[in-house]
Amino acid sequence: MDTSLVVYNSLSGKKEPFKSIDPQHVGMYVCGPTVYSNVHLGNCRTFMSFDLIYRYLQHLGYKVRYVRNITDAGHLENDADQGEDRIAKKARLESIEPMEVVQRYTVDFRNTMAQFNALPPSIEPTATGHIVEQIELIKQIMEKGFAYEINGSVYFDVIEFNKKTPYGKLSGRNIEDLIHNTRTLDGQSDKKNPQDFALWKKAEPVHIMRWPSPWSDGFPGWHLECTAMSTKYLGKTFDIHGGGMDLKFPHHECEIAQSESIHETSPVNYWLHANMLTLNGKKMAKSTGNNILPEEMFTGKNSIFKKAFSPMVVRFFMFQAHYRSIVDISETALEASKKGFNRLLEGITKMPSLTLSENSTGFDLQQWKSKCYAAMNDDFNSPLLIANLFDAVKYINAIANGLQKISSEDLIELSTLMNAFFFDVLGLMASKNNTSNETDEKLDGTLQLIIELRNKARLNKDFETSDLIRDSLSKLNIQINDTSEGTLFKIN
Repeated sequence: MDTSLVVYNSLSGKKEPFKSIDPQHVGMYVCGPTVYSNVHLGNCRTFMSFDLIYRYLQHLGYKVRYVRNITDAGHLENDADQGEDRIAKKARLESIEPMEVVQRYTVDFRNTMAQFNALPPSIEPTATGHIVEQIELIKQIMEKGFAYEINGSVYFDVIEFNKKTPYGKLSGRNIEDLIHNTRTLDGQSDKKNPQDFALWKKAEPVHIMRWPSPWSDGFPGWHLECTAMSTKYLGKTFDIHGGGMDLKFPHHECEIAQSESIHETSPVNYWLHANMLTLNGKKMAKSTGNNILPEEMFTGKNSIFKKAFSPMVVRFFMFQAHYRSIVDISETALEASKKGFNRLLEGITKMPSLTLSENSTGFDLQQWKSKCYAAMNDDFNSPLLIANLFDAVKYINAIANGLQKISSEDLIELSTLMNAFFFDVLGLMASKNNTSNETDEKLDGTLQLIIELRNKARLNKDFETSDLIRDSLSKLNIQINDTSEGTLFKIN
């Protein structure tokens, strides 16, 4: 097992040598989706990032217990302490049961991640399946003197907790600055301090999702579920807790406070956060129209991109940036990723047919191997790993062209490593949607020729031929659009 892995710990703000609590096992908890809508690409990037981490830890020989929750209750609009539960709101608007909403979007989430070839977690618990555990946690926090009940709701007392243990250590904020960015709503004055957050909320008569508790019929606060489930399945202290950068505050900050108020020890050794995804240089937002769902990318049925892109091309694109960096997705970037992905895949498929020699020339295999592991051991640096894989493909192509040589022993090792890094660690795979560059170029060329024939027919006012070409392409799910910039095509 490799012991040189270092990870960036958001709590300390620096890279630290990774040392698991159990030398053979790793406990990893990742905050999963709130299932009230289709999973968006930003979420997908986060979960793909932790899929990479999960895969690499397994590659190093660790047995990983990967817990990723499903938030199906308690997550209020705008991450506030007041207001309407997002799932309940969706159910009310569509006149269906909340658990119908949960089922629909949980299935969508799992299907989408399967298309991205993400491994399923070891355990995928739900918030509604752990109401009892959350109530028990609230009791323990109240017994410790860090929570209070008012009018059937229970709040965590941040000021009281901060007297003993600093609150804000993960986000680096001072207690005076930790005012929740919530709207002024009825009932918010129940809290002693604006920094306090809800552990249990009394349900209003119209609130659909509710459970009995010692304080009221109500529902748990959003932050509580992760503390309850991570503690149950990984213990009071475990190795890795991850999620998107947007969860650092207040969600993860509140998790730390909840755990430390009970156990008086840090719940997590390494906090890891994946960064944002932007679209065409702007923040992704449904309200502005600068947004695209994964399925819309896979089918090409969207107004953002002219072409469809396969799940593997999108996954490859994501890993060409470090998980902690902001990455901008655009058609130009995806086209480049598509070519790069196909180039790597073609190089790997050439290896079995390479001519063997007694000795290898022109490539230091052991040095290359060390560079690959050094990249991933440096906080899971997937872009650097991919760059090293491209170096190997250059060598493979040189051998295929008779410019370099490789021995049987080195080919076996190179093939083993290329397959391990490409398929097992990066989680990439060949699929029917991933055609070669040559095939793509031929298809594009053929379609351009057909479009030119149609344009010529239109100029000659031969509309019968023009319409026949358009309708024939439409039957093949190839849509052509006449624009001011020329005739464009899209394969649906």
